[in-house]
Amino acid sequence: MTLKTSISLPAFSPAEAGTAALGDLPTWKLSDLYPSADSSEYRGALEKAAKDAKAFEAKWKGKLEAAARLSGDDGLGAALKEYEALDDLLGRIGSFAGLTYFSDTSNPANGKIYGDAQSKLTEMSSNLLFFALELNRIDDATIDAAIANDPLTGHYKPWLVDLRKDKPHQLDDSLEQLFLEKSMTSAAAFNRLFDETMSELRFDVDGKNLALEETLNLLQEPDTETRKKAAQALSATFKDNLRVFTLITNTLAKDKEISDRWRKFEDIADSRHLANRVEREVVAALAQAVTQAYPRLSHRYYKMKAKWLGMEQMNYWDRNAPLPDTSNAVIPWDDAKDMVLSAYGDFAPEMADIARRFFDEEWIDAPARPGKAPGAFAHPTVPSAHPYVLVNYLGKPRDVMTLAHELGHGVHQVLAGGQGALMCATPLTLAETASVFGEMLTFRKLLDGTKDKRERKALLARKVEDMINTVVRQIAFYEFERKVHTARKDGELTADQIGELWLSVQRTSLGPAIRISEGYENWWTYVPHFIHSPFYVYAYAFGDCLVNSLYAVYQNADSGFQDKYFELLKAGGTKHHSELLKPFGLDATDPSFWNKGLSMIEGLIDELEALD
Repeated sequence: MTLKTSISLPAFSPAEAGTAALGDLPTWKLSDLYPSADSSEYRGALEKAAKDAKAFEAKWKGKLEAAARLSGDDGLGAALKEYEALDDLLGRIGSFAGLTYFSDTSNPANGKIYGDAQSKLTEMSSNLLFFALELNRIDDATIDAAIANDPLTGHYKPWLVDLRKDKPHQLDDSLEQLFLEKSMTSAAAFNRLFDETMSELRFDVDGKNLALEETLNLLQEPDTETRKKAAQALSATFKDNLRVFTLITNTLAKDKEISDRWRKFEDIADSRHLANRVEREVVAALAQAVTQAYPRLSHRYYKMKAKWLGMEQMNYWDRNAPLPDTSNAVIPWDDAKDMVLSAYGDFAPEMADIARRFFDEEWIDAPARPGKAPGAFAHPTVPSAHPYVLVNYLGKPRDVMTLAHELGHGVHQVLAGGQGALMCATPLTLAETASVFGEMLTFRKLLDGTKDKRERKALLARKVEDMINTVVRQIAFYEFERKVHTARKDGELTADQIGELWLSVQRTSLGPAIRISEGYENWWTYVPHFIHSPFYVYAYAFGDCLVNSLYAVYQNADSGFQDKYFELLKAGGTKHHSELLKPFGLDATDPSFWNKGLSMIEGLIDELEALD
């Protein structure tokens, strides 16, 4: 197959940006997991999982300390292997139900599949809950001896070491059981309420009833009136649904505060840092470096962009507007595929080979359609299966970058799958490494092939904006979350209070070149990360700055970089970030580390200014 390397775009007009212009968009083949929710395979898996979970509890509960002194079929290693097999089975069931639901969250049948699976998986997990709790009650010397003396137990050393980091925050068995079972009617229920509310929202733009993704996409249109109408439609619908979003936010913030208090976490984000296996001080240094860089990055860039758009000050809906004279052509799906695979292949053929499987074997769901989950993600499922990628492809250049980003995740998940179900998951701080690196490879491929000054400027501007959205915007999101969760400790927050906290961080991060007017105060409502994974957002900035530094090493490396890079990805969750970055001469605990990554963004802004 010959991959295209040119960035020339087909001459489709915006009005023609329909299915014909985009080409044949793929939908994923979930039958690789189970044929259907009604199939004997899926029903049999649920029955087997329930039976095996009860049998595992009967076999091992109360016996782990004795097993830690044994090897073979009665040893701790054997228990860990059985537990991992169960984890894979439950993960496969949950992945199938979740991906079915996210394919169309407006379908009541899908909601029932997802809800029933969550309920049954929670019940099964209650049979397995004892395992980690009991392991952490065994003294360190016994665990260390089991790791040293039994090769099978030793295989799971990284997982056991990580598990023991949770020990100070572990509750007694009955409380852990209560927290697990109540999650279905607390956090999980409000997460589902958010998802279903978002999927049902419609936005009236010039008489057209649009879904969220379609409306957000209009903010990238060249016509300022179109962008304004889209922004006003978003603001109006967010305002109409403000009551439910305020309730969800207050409830989940309080739910987290209760959990953190019982588990004795000192800082509101400490549970996320622990899950990420990253030190609080490292994240604080990242946040400080980025906030101090606001004037050099976002403030400076948006001032330049306002001048390019012929404005004294941009409206908030102009932030992602294309530059004047930028091509508004639609990029067909096949061209996007070729762009990404070509960039991946230039870096390492193995990387392109893995990414190509997502296209060839129907692991991608690309069309934007009513009811489908908004945004984009790569779901790892389980090592016994394969990842899936969801995008809402509308043919914009940013959609190509999103595809490159999610395929980077997918490649990472395939490579890390060799670690097995217990150790394949990468902490969020490094989970964005392959995705952002994939974006960078694709961007550089396109930029190197661009000779036209106007197209080069447009490409650079889009990349700078994406990096600002990934670094500046996500740290602003992190600061907003910190403000909301801190304020919630003193009582329930009104929508106006939350809106003012939102505006305070937006004004600081965006700078004086962006005019923030009425309506924008409610745009916090649609960000799913605040709901599904509090404080996740700093991982994007962590990943972007890390990749900027990593890419600089790649540009200056004579040879061997690709091998070291693949070893980093294959490690999954078996190594700390300091150990993984050491072969590249990088250290995230060094306060100057973050400024190295931020300087690359600044360098691209310098290049843009020189093209002016």
